[in-house]
Amino acid sequence: MIQHRLMQLLYIIVDVLFAEVVWFAFLYFRWSVLDDYLTGLDAFLAPAFDFSLSGTYHPAFLYPLGCVIVYYFLGYYLRPGKQRLSQVVWTTFVGAVIIACGAFFLIILDDVNIVDAIRYYKSVAVLFIFQFLVVLLPRITLYYTVQKRLHRELVIIQMQPGMTENDLYEQISQLFLSGKDIAIEPRVFDVFSGAARIIHIDQSPLIMVSDPKMADWELVFKRTFDIVMSAVAMIILAPIYLLIAILIKMDSPGPVIYKQERIGFRGRMFNILKFRSMYVDAEDDIPLLSQVGDTRVTKVGRILRKYRLDELPQLWNILVGEMSIVGPRPERPYFVKRIMEKAPYYCLLYKVRPGLTSWGPVKVGYTDTMDKMLQRLMYDITYTENMSLSLDAKILLRTIGVLVDGKGQ
Repeated sequence: MIQHRLMQLLYIIVDVLFAEVVWFAFLYFRWSVLDDYLTGLDAFLAPAFDFSLSGTYHPAFLYPLGCVIVYYFLGYYLRPGKQRLSQVVWTTFVGAVIIACGAFFLIILDDVNIVDAIRYYKSVAVLFIFQFLVVLLPRITLYYTVQKRLHRELVIIQMQPGMTENDLYEQISQLFLSGKDIAIEPRVFDVFSGAARIIHIDQSPLIMVSDPKMADWELVFKRTFDIVMSAVAMIILAPIYLLIAILIKMDSPGPVIYKQERIGFRGRMFNILKFRSMYVDAEDDIPLLSQVGDTRVTKVGRILRKYRLDELPQLWNILVGEMSIVGPRPERPYFVKRIMEKAPYYCLLYKVRPGLTSWGPVKVGYTDTMDKMLQRLMYDITYTENMSLSLDAKILLRTIGVLVDGKGQ
């Protein structure tokens, strides 16, 4: 994780430095070509852009900041060291188009010293070329030095004679904890069904197990949405949090927040947070599924569960990155073990962050039996194989309907 963060920082620093080079190269072009050296050096260093923020923040500061933001949302910094060269080139190209157009409308279009429309187009074209080429060269250098030296740690599982599917998924479950990328050598059916993909042109097709199905830019938007929405929701719902806490304290003795171990992203354990809806010590050594009319549930707890308000503290789990707003519901280790006895492919959920809601909970509801847990698992695996921002939006809309109808228990 530390190496990953350092790599992200290195990529950002390189982009900031060369974005500044691009900006001053563009200013030099403007000063020497478009203005024909008619202005002095002071005008070159501080051009007369009619830019509303230029009085406080100079474009020389805003331009590299804008570049980093654009490339962040394109997913360039998400998985440094794991991108293919074609991805690097394409991301740089798309980013250069967006940055040049953005700078054109925000800065160049209001430039009081350029009055000829042709010069506007020359300016944006030159800025695009500078941005693409000047930023691409150091990125290719990073690719062939840093990325090649790191070597992507990819574990390829080969099905051996006598090896069962249970053996396969047991290996996958253990490998998720290592943090390495996981792939399986495909069988003939996998190739024809389209499950196998060519990762590199000099390799055989592989089935990538650990990679999420979303593109990098979608994953960035999904995580940004999680952070913004969870933070805003916790602020707005603070009075409701306080009211629920008071009601819980008045209803029964014990803590307001209940912590419970769950298995999440990459098979790692974390503590999920809930408003306590059961009496203290409601469970003995063996965990039990909640049933309709469960006597362990408090009076206030029944209301909280009915509208799923007991899940609200999980906004903190989302904010710190342990969960997502949309994703498979995480289970307790005891039930994960029982599920995997019948459905060893449960470990395929480890490729994504668990969520506050997903297709499984919306379709199945509360899982008070093992059959319902297995049914929900199929919906959740289908979600992980078809992840998209549009699917997340549909699930959120369906979840709102479930909350309004009060279908919890």
